[in-house]
Amino acid sequence: MLSCPPDLFAVECHCREDDRDTLRILVATDCHLGYMEKDEIRRFDSFEAFEEICSLAKQKEVDFVLLGGDLFHENKPSRSTLVKTIEILRRYCLNDLPVKFQVVSDQTVNFPNRFGHVNYEDPHFNVGLPVFTIHGNHDDPAGVDNLSAIDILSACNLVNYFGKMDLGGSGVGQIAVHPVLVKKGTTTVALYGLGNIRDERLNRMFQTPHSVQWMRPESQEGLSVSDWFNILVLHQNRIKTNPKSAINEHFLPRFLDFVVWGHEHECLIDPQEVPGMGFHITQPGSSVATSLIDGEAKPKHVLLLEIKGNQYRPNKIPLMTVRPFEYAEVVLKDEADVDPNDQASVLEHLDKIVRNLIEKSSQPTASRSEAKLPLVRIKVDYSGFSTINPQRFGQKYVGKVANPQDILIFSKAAKKRQTTTGENIDESEKLRPEELNQQTIEALVAENNLKMEILPVDDLDIALHDFVSKDDKTAFYACLQRNLDETRKKLNSEAEKFKIEEEDIIVKVGECMQDSTRGKSVAAESSLNTFSDDEDTRELLLGTRSTRSTAGFTRPSKDATGAARGGASKRGRGKGSLKQTTLSFSQSRSSAAIRSEEVDSSSDEDAANEANEVVENSDPEDSFPQSGRKRPAPRGRGRARGTTTAKRGRKADTGSMPSMVMSKDDDSDEDDKPKKPPPRVTRNYGAVKRR
Repeated sequence: MLSCPPDLFAVECHCREDDRDTLRILVATDCHLGYMEKDEIRRFDSFEAFEEICSLAKQKEVDFVLLGGDLFHENKPSRSTLVKTIEILRRYCLNDLPVKFQVVSDQTVNFPNRFGHVNYEDPHFNVGLPVFTIHGNHDDPAGVDNLSAIDILSACNLVNYFGKMDLGGSGVGQIAVHPVLVKKGTTTVALYGLGNIRDERLNRMFQTPHSVQWMRPESQEGLSVSDWFNILVLHQNRIKTNPKSAINEHFLPRFLDFVVWGHEHECLIDPQEVPGMGFHITQPGSSVATSLIDGEAKPKHVLLLEIKGNQYRPNKIPLMTVRPFEYAEVVLKDEADVDPNDQASVLEHLDKIVRNLIEKSSQPTASRSEAKLPLVRIKVDYSGFSTINPQRFGQKYVGKVANPQDILIFSKAAKKRQTTTGENIDESEKLRPEELNQQTIEALVAENNLKMEILPVDDLDIALHDFVSKDDKTAFYACLQRNLDETRKKLNSEAEKFKIEEEDIIVKVGECMQDSTRGKSVAAESSLNTFSDDEDTRELLLGTRSTRSTAGFTRPSKDATGAARGGASKRGRGKGSLKQTTLSFSQSRSSAAIRSEEVDSSSDEDAANEANEVVENSDPEDSFPQSGRKRPAPRGRGRARGTTTAKRGRKADTGSMPSMVMSKDDDSDEDDKPKKPPPRVTRNYGAVKRR
């Protein structure tokens, strides 16, 4: 039986104890799966790099993989891209290897999906390599359901999607960042995730108090808040070309220990300390070159992060399958062997540079597994020279480089021009077409002093960006629907605060009607109930017209009809031929006063026949000046005085006929005149005739 030496056994035991308390994380960002998938040469570059990352995770026996956003290059990846991605994750993530850490936080808050738990705890799957990821600006959620392509992988139980925030529509918004609490042995890690939010909006949120809330772990028995190692992974713009469209490191909370910064493709893998903040930032960069610029030409790496207690150890690992990329800048006016008037000399000089770059990339290095056609980019400053066709120039390098169509990119040095005010303005500050394409609705509204009254500017700007950049055809519909829902909720909340019961409204309306009835009753008791000549004359005219067209009724005489028409043409309240053409009652004030009780006692039958009644006055003094014989009323159609008086009072009370109160002088004149018999009511239509 063989036995290990004591010293070797002690080292092995120490390593096992070390491994039991050490959390190993492989960190990568910006994989951009599906980039250039239609290019015959570069279509598999992103998948090969991602598969190498998963292979390194398995080789280094890490506890989990942490991705910093932009897993997919397109917001709606193709079926081919999705299939290849699922195949890679299934090959490396699903196995029988044990998971040596625990998630001790509320998983329903960390992973807001239908299942609400970390994927390796699902009894139907054997997950040996968990993957935690946030979304970037390329694969961020969109649409009515606010779904991302990463949600597909999460529903397949292949990744753990966290850091997804619900901003809640218009305004600056408010978010709460909850950590995923990971525990392995004595090491505890609080993993904060913040998926991509539009830089301008997140910038305002950080500068608005209480808009971004960072939730800290609760103190437990034997474990204080300071014992947690705090990691933040985010995907935002870091370059400060425009302070409003980038996130400053000083916006982040000071309790953080380590920050993984995605979105920037330049590989700055070595952690850098932020002065005065107390935490370090690593920027792994992209695993595939998507922008042929100087920053992408640096070697690509991933980071192996080992954490024990409050201490961490970074190890950078180069990627071997990345396509080589060579970059150079040339200023033609600084080259001695180039003649501005000789284009052949320019071509010869550029050919020489390209050949040197190809030869440099073909040299074997330890960081490349196999030879691949290189990417070559030359930025040419052609100030004082004429340009050449880049496509024609690249035809001679087909089969030698991976991008023959865009080897050359031409630019001019920025020149300052003198304005009328004497200020020097750089030509680079001029509005270029690419800058115009990036103009936001918010800036356009601000420049023209406009005010959006229906939809918020920020929401409309986001909807336009999603519609153009992400091909989201429902972006504007989702924006409108979201704002409508918020408006309904706001109105409902206000209605609950100031809610008035329907019964209270009915009671108030009833009280108002009673007060109005009392006031009208008092006014009726204090004066005679008289009526204006306008309404009565109108009734007479209507009766005259109806008599002509109705068979079986007596046709009025020509004189009577003319008198009625003449009376209608002289309507008014002045002292003309009709002094006061008012059909007044002959009762005294005491007998003619109408009380509210009499109004209520009027029958429904009187109301139904009200429109068909015409009052005939037999008093010769108050009748119209006309000749002819009086037409007798039909027998059995007459009514009592009280009924007629009540009917007249009903009209005055309800306001269906305008009333006019007689003055005292008119009342005295009426008293001197002989008493008039009460008017009789008939159903026959016709003009009033005088004996």
